[in-house]
Amino acid sequence: MLVDKIIQALSAVREQKPLVVNITNYVVMNNTANALLAVGASPIMAHSKQEMAEMMSFAGALVINIGTLDSVWTPRMEFAVEQANLNGKIVVLDPVGCGASKLRTETSRQIARLADKLIIRGNASEIIALAGEQAQTKGVDAQDSSEAALGAAHFLVAEYGANVVISGETDYIVTQNQTVSLSNGDQMMPYVTGMGCSLTALTGAFAAIGEDTGLAAAAVLGVAGEIAAERAQGPGSLQVALLDILYQLDEATLRQRLKLHIH
Repeated sequence: MLVDKIIQALSAVREQKPLVVNITNYVVMNNTANALLAVGASPIMAHSKQEMAEMMSFAGALVINIGTLDSVWTPRMEFAVEQANLNGKIVVLDPVGCGASKLRTETSRQIARLADKLIIRGNASEIIALAGEQAQTKGVDAQDSSEAALGAAHFLVAEYGANVVISGETDYIVTQNQTVSLSNGDQMMPYVTGMGCSLTALTGAFAAIGEDTGLAAAAVLGVAGEIAAERAQGPGSLQVALLDILYQLDEATLRQRLKLHIH
């Protein structure tokens, strides 16, 4: 049944082409915009406070990625979340490097507190740090296994009413009702910058059509990454192949490839 829902969600994104507003970092804007386009969504990288109220009145979802955080960006992000709340839109938070600095940790928690409808997507270390536990972080890279973050994810679900996606060698999707794991993807994927950020952006696309768990995005990117790695000679060609696969991905491939487990 979950596989059917994932397939239906991908079809809905391609049919509806939802607009996803991204306040994201300078490093990954191109990657994430291309990933959204490849899957069928419509990305906009909007950072101006002056247009955010208007944007959130007709956009499908808001993605907040704190990767290149500073004092100018934080008020913009908070204002955007308030506008998303006013319009009943889902906020997808990527707490990049949460735990690596006090600024990142406190900003991530402030955005999580502000959002009425929230999905959190991070690696294990970021999820653990966001929940307030000791995490091993080295910059924005995870030093913890995704399984080690399950307790923290359950805390965040209870604390913020959020759905949580922990990405890693195994992805975990944690909601109030169930925990699902996905064992797709490839070990080459972390060698491409913005792979997690692309997952966050795709989570926004699926949230915009009503798939608010984060499962469909993780499934689609995991399968696409797995196939792309089989065709790629290294991280450079993986990045190109991934966009092609996201664009071509079909029902039969998802049914054949998905490694999904309900806990």
